[in-house]
Amino acid sequence: MKKSLFFKSLGAVAAMLAMLTACSKEQQPHDATGTFEATEVTVAAKATGQLQQFLVTEGQEVTANAQVGQIDDTQLRLQRTQLESTKKQLAASRGATTSRQLDLDKQVASLRQQIANARREQTRFRELVADGAVPQKQLDDINYQIAVLERQLVATQEQVRSNNASLAEQGQSINAQIEGINVQQAQLDDHIANAQVLAPISGTVIEKYVEQGEFVTTGKPLFKMADTRQMTLRAYVTSAQLQQVRVGQAVKVMTDFGNNQGQTYDGTVTWISQKSEFTPKTIVTEDERADLVYAVKIAVTNTDGGIKMGMYGKVKL
Repeated sequence: MKKSLFFKSLGAVAAMLAMLTACSKEQQPHDATGTFEATEVTVAAKATGQLQQFLVTEGQEVTANAQVGQIDDTQLRLQRTQLESTKKQLAASRGATTSRQLDLDKQVASLRQQIANARREQTRFRELVADGAVPQKQLDDINYQIAVLERQLVATQEQVRSNNASLAEQGQSINAQIEGINVQQAQLDDHIANAQVLAPISGTVIEKYVEQGEFVTTGKPLFKMADTRQMTLRAYVTSAQLQQVRVGQAVKVMTDFGNNQGQTYDGTVTWISQKSEFTPKTIVTEDERADLVYAVKIAVTNTDGGIKMGMYGKVKL
């Protein structure tokens, strides 16, 4: 009889423990845990020279495309000025050649006008000679003058044709040189722009590697920053929980400050791993018997700045 009562008592205790365990699981405030991450960007120098200005401090908030530093670009600007001077000289040379060609065109027009005037005089003197009003010599002089003017016209026209061909060649050569200078100036403009140190994203400076006045080379890391506004919680779920998770799902994310202290945020599942992995030592799942888990990423807007990189977080599916 005593033995029967003992087993009944033992069964009651077991049932009570099972009920307590079930209640504990139902009341569990989260389904998975993980750590918060942020997009990190290492900003490197795009030019070589002395870092003349560097307005960066760790913990500083900067906006995208804000200039936070300046590398010495004096030599680059001098080279660009020299190229601009050369381009002006070439343009002046092209203008002088064009001006000479215009002078020749004016000479041709003037000779034609003189010939036309001489021909009118030739007609008038031919009538006067026929009437005996003037001697033949005057008409001969006009004829000779017309012949000289016509030879000058032919020579000038030939010079114009020759100059046109030469002008075309010179123009092509000058245009090619100017185009080459334009390309060099565009390259220098790009190098000058690269001498400016700009923040690629909006975020927080988390590490600083150089100081103002140092000599830097292209590719040298200057500072590291992270987008702490948009955070990602990388958590792990079991295969049983995986059925409850889908991309785009809205979830609740809680920070873990310890001693059950934290803040709740809205999150969205953005990625689910297609491959399982062994439970990371830093992760505690609700089913401790599960050796394989699946990583998920949850996007969270850090509205109050309370989420820090590396901080533990909890997820309620």
